[in-house]
Amino acid sequence: MKLMDRWKNRNREPTVDAKDRLAMLTTYQEHYYSWNGKLYESDIVRACIRPKVKAIGKLVGKHIRDDPKNGLKVNPDARIRFLLEEPNPYMTGQMMQEKIATQLCLNNNAFILIIRDENGLPVQLYPVPCVYAEAIYDKQGNLYLKFQYRNGNTGTFSYEDIIHLRQDYNSHDVFGESPAPALKGMMEVIGTIDQGIIKAIKNSGIVRWLLKFTQSLRPEDVKQNVEDFVRNYLAVESETMGAAGVDSKADAIRIEPKDYVPNAAQTDKTIDRIYSFFNVNKKIVQSDFTENEWNAYYEAEIEPVVVQLGGVYTTRLFTRKERGFGNRIVYEAKNLQCASLTTKLAFQAMVDRGAMTPNEWRQTMNMAPVEGGDEPIRRLDTQVVNLVKETLNKMNTENCHEMADIIRQLLSAGKEGKTSGENRHPGCDHPE
Repeated sequence: MKLMDRWKNRNREPTVDAKDRLAMLTTYQEHYYSWNGKLYESDIVRACIRPKVKAIGKLVGKHIRDDPKNGLKVNPDARIRFLLEEPNPYMTGQMMQEKIATQLCLNNNAFILIIRDENGLPVQLYPVPCVYAEAIYDKQGNLYLKFQYRNGNTGTFSYEDIIHLRQDYNSHDVFGESPAPALKGMMEVIGTIDQGIIKAIKNSGIVRWLLKFTQSLRPEDVKQNVEDFVRNYLAVESETMGAAGVDSKADAIRIEPKDYVPNAAQTDKTIDRIYSFFNVNKKIVQSDFTENEWNAYYEAEIEPVVVQLGGVYTTRLFTRKERGFGNRIVYEAKNLQCASLTTKLAFQAMVDRGAMTPNEWRQTMNMAPVEGGDEPIRRLDTQVVNLVKETLNKMNTENCHEMADIIRQLLSAGKEGKTSGENRHPGCDHPE
């Protein structure tokens, strides 16, 4: 909790006027059989959210400045670029994105605290490890968030210094709806099924035979007779080949355990309901998806978070004046990494036309960048058209022969077999 200590001087205690509270699932108030309210301890839930968390962690944040006077620039401010790449001394941007994505999936809320310098510029970002959040309004209507941490300490910060991500944003004015009420029934079913299987396995080692003695015996004699029965008739190396015999002093009774174990169909249906809740399926969980299946999952689950990240980061890191000059944060997803080889090769047409740079295309192929690969290129025939036009504009009666030779060379290089040696420019008085 050393990180919390650094925030103490930024805590604010406004005059309370109205409150909304949010209990994080790490301290869900009820305690269930097998499931204790902590979703992250469930292997099914962790498997459901892991694809989304990893995909959000791979997003690349960029500072874009689209100024009409100076044109579009990518990462023009080194301070913002370092803030996105290394938000604080303890984690990289990818680590923090995975952490807040996990909180977003488990609680439908995730919080990032912005640390500003004496000039009000953001210099560090920290995910808030809270177990409880409370919205407080002062008498002027300004919103603050009061957090309770795992060590019992609290901190209160202005909402303007908080990057707040949320899902299932419905009834609360500030917070997203907690998934606990919708999940607790299914999680209890899964926990009961798991416990039933565990108990069934344990019951396989209970008493299988009961020796009922017809006369009174001392405890040591009862124990000795039972041991003799087990050694003589139940041991694997018994010479009696599984046959047992007892005299009139005891009756041997076999006990058949009857344990209820739910069938696989019931378990699978419950797991499918949890998959549906997290908008995922078995192929996504087990990384057995096709290109189209991943694209469908990306558009449904990842892309909304990409849009929300860019919007919230932009409004919190830049003032209205800075946004007026075209400053914004965008997050790019390397969704083409999951594309098939055929799709990736088809993008070479985008490289030829200058829509993609060679290094952007090489990145989809998991190849290292090359020198000069960040400059867009175009196919030779499209370059020839522009060069011919430029040459024609420079042609006159004095240099028409030289310019005609240049045009012939350009056309020969751009379109093989289509040289035109007999053509002449209208402004040239002499045949070639």
